Parts: sequence; structure tokens; C-alpha cells
Amino acid sequence: MQVHNRIGIFDSGVGGLTVLKSIRERMPQENLLYLGDTARLPYGTKSKESVLRYAVQAAAHLQHREIKLLVVACNTAAAVALPDLQESLAPLPVIGVIEPGARAAVTQCPGANHLVLATEATASRGAYRDAIQRLDRNASVTELACEMLVALAEEGWASGAVAESIVRQYLGPFIANGDSARLQTIILGCTHFPILRPAIRAVVGDEVSIIDSAGTTADVVERYLLENKLQAEGGRGELRLLATDGRRRFARVGSSFLGMPLAAEDIELIDL
Repeated sequence: MQVHNRIGIFDSGVGGLTVLKSIRERMPQENLLYLGDTARLPYGTKSKESVLRYAVQAAAHLQHREIKLLVVACNTAAAVALPDLQESLAPLPVIGVIEPGARAAVTQCPGANHLVLATEATASRGAYRDAIQRLDRNASVTELACEMLVALAEEGWASGAVAESIVRQYLGPFIANGDSARLQTIILGCTHFPILRPAIRAVVGDEVSIIDSAGTTADVVERYLLENKLQAEGGRGELRLLATDGRRRFARVGSSFLGMPLAAEDIELIDL
């Protein structure tokens, strides 16, 4: 692995761009290669076997392009496929988003009541519950499948009455009568969800901590590169974006995730 090689990042769609954005802000000199498997999203409702197959295919494509590190920026893929990818791709380092998010939650709020908003596949596997309780046996964890929030994020509907109404439908039982005292943190267990932070905050108020894994995953990536002397030096790194379908849609929605304009021509269409 060479320092000038890219960091590879993949997700089922554009949600992982929240992780890419954090990495790019923290390490602007790094070359980044992002793959959104938009032809097969969402992963969250697919079987374990399908998610594993998709993750292996996406990882293999990025590895073929000579990356120096792989970030699985999809909570569902990390929950299902991370150990398999770490074993099959060794010595290529593979970092998921669940462990960094769990660690951030227990560090910020030890012994807390945590609510994880996730996809059906992530929630059903108890991935965050296991990760949090390995770190903090006194923590209480509830995982809630919120597939409609993925659709909201993919449409770029981050705030406003529609987004808040759907968020309230999911969170209503946890904030009954305006009382969220029994809930200390909300963990955004899907990389699509950080864009919905304004709507979530509007519903739960200011007393509940909202934690996402984008920034904490960037911390882990930066530390790994530093410790292994793989950090690129100087200048502004190259950003390349790949998708398996829908370049125009990717560009439109991805612009809101990255906070910068994208055009369809900026997206390379590939087949896995």
C-alpha cells in the first residue's frame, strides 16, 4: 500500500457521503474514491445473503483500483459483512461505522439509555446493541428500524413539516407527552440519517444527544493512517465518485449531502 493510493468508501447509496465529507474535511490531502451501489439500494431490507454478496462485490471493485484503506460506510453492510471483508481483504485495512459510533455514544453518555435509529437489517442483527454493551455493560439499548427515513434522505427532504411528521411517527413512543427524560442519546445508525438531524432535533428537543458515526469514523481512519505512516502529504486530494445507476439522481441528492454542487458528469457509472 502506498501513501498516495486512495481511501475507498462504499455505501448502498449517497448516505455514505456523510462519512466521506467528514474524512475530506479532516484529511483534505487524501485521495478519495466513493462507490454508491444505487442500483440495489436500499440494503436495509435485503437478506443477509444479498447484502453480503453486494458488499463483497463493491469491496472487490474498490480494491481493484488500488486503495490503501476501505471504509464500509453503510451500517447494514458493516453489520452483516464486516468480519468477512476484513478476513478476505487482508492485509487491506477495513473499517466499519458501527464500532466508532458505539464508542462515541458510551464515551459521551456512559450508562445511558440509547435509542438507535437504523435500517431493518441493522436493527434485526442487534449490531449496535452488541457493540455498545461490549463497551458499557450498564447501557440500555433499543434499536428501531426506520426505513422511511432512508427514503426521506434519498429524496433530500432533510427538514420541514414532512420530515418532522415522519420522524415524530417513529419517535412518538419514546417522547410521549413531550417527556424524553428516559432517553439520553439517539444514535444515527444509518449514514443516510445525519442529513435528517434538523428534523430529529426539532422533534426531540435539546436535551437528547444526537450521535452519528461520520466524524468518529473519520477519527479512526485518521489515526490508522497516522500510526501506519500512510497519510498523504500536501495539496488537495482528488475526489472520484462512482455509482451503479442513476447518475443524475446521485448528483442531485449527493449535492445536499456533500454541501457542494455535483453534476451527472462528475459521477462515473460502473457495473458490479
